[in-house]
Amino acid sequence: MRKIYLDHAATTPVHPQVFSEMRLVLEECFGNPSSLHSFGRKAKEYLEQARKRVASLINALPEEIIFTSGGTESNNLAILGTVYANRRKGNHIITSAIEHHSVLHTCKFLGTSGFEVTFLPVDGNGLVDPDDVRKAIKRETILITIIHGNNEIGTIQPIEEVSLIAKEYEVPFHTDAVASVGHVPVDVDKLGVDLLSLSGHKIYGPKGVGALYVRRGTNFTPIFHGGGQERGLRPGTENLPGIVGFGKAAEIARRELASERVRLEGLRDKLIQGVQRLVPDVKLNGHPVRRLPNNANFSFAGVEGESLLLRLDLLGIAVSKGSACSSGELASSHVLLAIGVDPELAQGTLRMTVGRTNTDEDIDYVLDVLPGVVAELRRMSPLIE
Repeated sequence: MRKIYLDHAATTPVHPQVFSEMRLVLEECFGNPSSLHSFGRKAKEYLEQARKRVASLINALPEEIIFTSGGTESNNLAILGTVYANRRKGNHIITSAIEHHSVLHTCKFLGTSGFEVTFLPVDGNGLVDPDDVRKAIKRETILITIIHGNNEIGTIQPIEEVSLIAKEYEVPFHTDAVASVGHVPVDVDKLGVDLLSLSGHKIYGPKGVGALYVRRGTNFTPIFHGGGQERGLRPGTENLPGIVGFGKAAEIARRELASERVRLEGLRDKLIQGVQRLVPDVKLNGHPVRRLPNNANFSFAGVEGESLLLRLDLLGIAVSKGSACSSGELASSHVLLAIGVDPELAQGTLRMTVGRTNTDEDIDYVLDVLPGVVAELRRMSPLIE
């Protein structure tokens, strides 16, 4: 049976070149990068080469890159490290209603610990209004954190406009760019951010490794303590094979970004247009233009999303209901509710995200079988009279 993977926003297959470099390190470079002998020095060389590669992907300085275990840790480190460092200046945080749970839950936790959090609304396409950011800033504001490209609906936020406002009021600004780095151009200087999160397994690198960009001069403190690794901001022996793999994935992503972006946009648009043409009563979620090149998110009226996902899986098509971090939850997506999708309609949502392994023939197959599956489930649904 044909197998089609359309869940690249959840994770990506490891690129063969990434695997080759990781295998080399696992077999031949087992030294601790903090050791002074030849084994350690060789490991340190690999570590710093990876740091340069990741930095180049986002136009940062190598010393501004801190390696972590992934996007969730990077987001936690960015938020907690900034607010604790600036606690004497104030206690107010600004974020949006459609952040990844690693941002939302961290901010909600801080809201129970003496901090005040403003959750900004978004419009029907999932966009934050920069004027709302300006209006929310107060003397006590010590952090603004707004996602760059939304991991569920694909909407790309006006980060450059928000950063100008943050600079005007001298408020540190963080963006979660886990879903966008490697898929659209991300330049930390053009964006104007002080902190930025990214992850290896979203760009054909290994799971369990990510990074946090911290602009030089940003007031920042570690949130846990140990040795002096990663400039003392993220202590612990580095995951060298994972970091090397991440570095190689970043190098490939930087080299192929322009051409792959165009190719993915073509597949995405073909999928979106085909679904809208062939399936009645379907809603495209997210901004129609300001959108990640790999993302298509649909809500199907009269269909339960999990049933649709499982039927497609039986036909060899892998999709998701939304964020992989919340796929086991029964409640409707907080992102969909925030953009005004009816809770009942939100339950019939699928996210399809294309990647480097997908072809036009894959999309043709999806468009061939999806309308029939939706129609069959609707005939069985008590929601349809």
